[in-house]
Amino acid sequence: MKAKIIDLKKLAGRAKELHAAGKKLVATNGCFDLLHLGHVRYLQAARALGDALAVGLNGDRSVRELKGPGRPINNERDRAEVLAALESVDFVTIFPEVRATRFLEAAAPAIYAKGGDYTADTLDPEERAVLDEFGTRIEIIPFEKGYSTSELLTRIGPK
Repeated sequence: MKAKIIDLKKLAGRAKELHAAGKKLVATNGCFDLLHLGHVRYLQAARALGDALAVGLNGDRSVRELKGPGRPINNERDRAEVLAALESVDFVTIFPEVRATRFLEAAAPAIYAKGGDYTADTLDPEERAVLDEFGTRIEIIPFEKGYSTSELLTRIGPK
């Protein structure tokens, strides 16, 4: 599983190999703090779009910036290993920034998958520019209602 956890440089190399072999790399990214069924279904759907799935994982500092104090619940190494254990995930790359721009530059994906809580218009402009540069197709995967880490934390929080 740890062999699936690779840095940006190795990701770029693997992406080039896949492209040269005529294979489609799908990329997605997120915090994946407490992995739940919504995440699993989303990652399976993303993987089904191509020949390999690269997951960009927000590092701990960026999760705190995005989600607030007390997050992440699980540290970046633990989150990466859990993701790598999934059959649908081929590569996991941790990135420290809030935005996935450098991850997307390294992956140069044929397809970029995001959950249904996004639209092509609400993607970060910097990330969108990188995707446009590579001619990446953007696929929005329907959101799994009732599954979110924030909801889970609310349910298991103090009563």
